[in-house]
Amino acid sequence: MRGAARGLSAVFALSLLGACVRLVPEGGGAPRPSVTPPQPTQPVTGSALTSGVRRGPAIGSLGLTQAGAGQALASFVESCPRLLSRNDASGLTRREDWRQACSAASTWGRGNAASFFATHFETAQIGDGNAYATGYYEPEIAGSRVPSAGYNVPVYAMPPDLVRGWYDDMPQTERTGRQPLGRYDASGRFVPYFERAEIENGVLAGKGLEIAWAKDPVEFFFLQIQGSGRLRLPDGNVIRIGYAGQNGREYAGVGSLMRERGLIGSGPGQYPGSMQGIMAYLRDNPEQGRALMRENKSWVFFRILEGDGPLGALSVPVRRRASVAADPAFVPLGAPVWLKLDRAEANGLWVAQDTGGAIKGANRFDTFWGAGEDARRIAGGMSGRGQALIFLPRGVLARIGAK
Repeated sequence: MRGAARGLSAVFALSLLGACVRLVPEGGGAPRPSVTPPQPTQPVTGSALTSGVRRGPAIGSLGLTQAGAGQALASFVESCPRLLSRNDASGLTRREDWRQACSAASTWGRGNAASFFATHFETAQIGDGNAYATGYYEPEIAGSRVPSAGYNVPVYAMPPDLVRGWYDDMPQTERTGRQPLGRYDASGRFVPYFERAEIENGVLAGKGLEIAWAKDPVEFFFLQIQGSGRLRLPDGNVIRIGYAGQNGREYAGVGSLMRERGLIGSGPGQYPGSMQGIMAYLRDNPEQGRALMRENKSWVFFRILEGDGPLGALSVPVRRRASVAADPAFVPLGAPVWLKLDRAEANGLWVAQDTGGAIKGANRFDTFWGAGEDARRIAGGMSGRGQALIFLPRGVLARIGAK
């Protein structure tokens, strides 16, 4: 985000830092790590159809607010070009199913948005409908366009020598699927790309790859984990940077490492299991903290983003309190999603516009809260359970035989 930094709650810290694909446009390169609850120990398989699809209640009975429906309608309109041009991995819908709703949405007034959804959609429950939702947001850290006193952490663009290939010692029978990321050394051998420690030690310095400089290495580390964010410049202006690629090296969750080593928790001498607690440890123990961060060999490269919002998996901007990440095997990307949770701030209508490596399975969602301190607070504390409904164009449920 695909950006965002989640986190200040125990749920956040448990993940801190598991792997998640966030805010990466389709075709945008290798998955990037992010901050979400850890992936299930067993892989999630199946789809919406194999999980079971049941008709849900009438949309008119859900109590949509005009404000919430208006936000969702605006995001749905932005999603329509993708709904009409891409295949639905969930198997629930076809491109033509969305045509009528998308045509009407383009001219429908936001002030009467609730009636738009009631007119063009019906609700579906996937599986048991029991939902679990977390939150993410777009971080903002201090940065500069040029190196200067206090701004000496380079933000690198994609290096041209980061390519895909086969290792020389890899048997031909194992050379299947996508080639790994790496580089060719001076002797022409394909080798792993430089890891975090090598990059921090300057192996890429002076090659013209710097697009900006960050002020705080710890803040930048977390922004890399999230995959995109904002740099607040000394003059107050902001530039948005987004994921361009990753070095292909091993990812290690710092929070998980700290928990395994007894550094975070509620015991004597331990740091709180939150983003603030983890950051406090890294700053209070700079040498150990730097070594700990370097155990995460993954490095994320960035590009400067134009436009008014970070891009989600649909290649459209994700919006505060309107966009949600979902598993595309269970939710058509671009579809409206109704959440009724034990966290009131997340209740209401969202639009599935993003994905995440840890957002797997039916009724698993990650809500987007924009940028700023309140977004950080809400997203970090978000851990909601309740019920979810998917809005599908009228006629789809009859076609797929849902009861």
